[in-house]
Amino acid sequence: IQELLRVMRTIDDRIVHELNTTIPTASFVGKIDAGQTCKELYQSLMDAHTSRERIIKNCIAQTSSVVKTLREEREKAQDDVALLKQLRKEQTKV
Repeated sequence: IQELLRVMRTIDDRIVHELNTTIPTASFVGKIDAGQTCKELYQSLMDAHTSRERIIKNCIAQTSSVVKTLREEREKAQDDVALLKQLRKEQTKV
């Protein structure tokens, strides 16, 4: 999941770079449709953010499920230190 987030941040960086390089300077204003270019870049950015949000929410849901399971196991085996460490680790992720 962290790798996917890193890739998505890279996409954001590329979009910002694209925006900086495609907005026409005063000498190129008539040659490029800046409005359309900005709309396309905006849509790309929104798509990337929507995808990132979906992945983050999925990660939270999965980790919360693991935490719930570990809590139930912890109630049954309160002496298990390894289980407690794993539970704390998963809680920290959330």
